[in-house]
Amino acid sequence: MAENKSIKVIARNKKASHEYFILEKFECGIELFGTEVKSIRNGKINLTDAYASIDNGEVFVKGMNISPFEQGNIFNRDPLRHKKLLMHKKEILKLYGQLKTQGYALIPLSVYLKGSRVKLELGLCKGKKLYDKREDIAKRDAKRNIDRELKSRNR
Repeated sequence: MAENKSIKVIARNKKASHEYFILEKFECGIELFGTEVKSIRNGKINLTDAYASIDNGEVFVKGMNISPFEQGNIFNRDPLRHKKLLMHKKEILKLYGQLKTQGYALIPLSVYLKGSRVKLELGLCKGKKLYDKREDIAKRDAKRNIDRELKSRNR
């Protein structure tokens, strides 16, 4: 029985596509507490400085800031605590092998709700050099100028 689960994006890491080449994407769950889920549903999450690492065969996301829930009082957790990611063992082993390659990193790309569950899109990334970033900016500007010209000519 296939269920149609709606996807609602909560937060995106826009800086990641500028700073890294995204080689592969993975969907994983996050081990969260109740007040953290409520805070995420309110959109109080920041992925800007977040990264993931593999420790003792488990994947953890570090630096992801989930603001405390206002009505959470004693049940609130540390906003910057390391959160465990839920992935299959084969995926973790594959990532571990690829992370040993120099210059690769695991970067959270987005957090979204899939049905009632909070999911995180994790990217296997390789850092860009300065000239790569400049090249991407030049391509984006050229495309924008072409689209602007085509739009003005079609009027």
